[in-house]
Amino acid sequence: MKKILFLCTGNYYRSRFAEHLFNYLAAKQGLDWQADSRALALERGVNNVGAISHYALKALAERLIILPSDERLPASASVEDFQNSDMIIALDELEHRPLMQERFPQWLDTIEYWLVHDVDKTSAQEALPQIEQKVIQLIEELANI
Repeated sequence: MKKILFLCTGNYYRSRFAEHLFNYLAAKQGLDWQADSRALALERGVNNVGAISHYALKALAERLIILPSDERLPASASVEDFQNSDMIIALDELEHRPLMQERFPQWLDTIEYWLVHDVDKTSAQEALPQIEQKVIQLIEELANI
């Protein structure tokens, strides 16, 4: 099983949505890939309540993706996460490239960067469909490898 790692700032909203959507779609396609997600700056999520953003939960439920009641809390990225992943995607290049430079500079140019802003710049109603479109494209690309 190959691993993809989605990164965002707090591992609460964008990366969690991408992780669960990817795993759902990859399983439906029979792909030998599984996603996980991590935070680049977990400490910035001090106002996050619970395991996952209500925006992500609602969007996943609308797509009939139901999460277990024991969903894990957000987690910080580690060197081991990078070493154990076959593909790594940071969800907002403008926000995450500087964090990568600061915290994981050796991996800065080995990951793919998308450009999906957090809720302070882009509404969830706009951002989550952007992530969905990119995840669907990724699934199609992986299915053709």
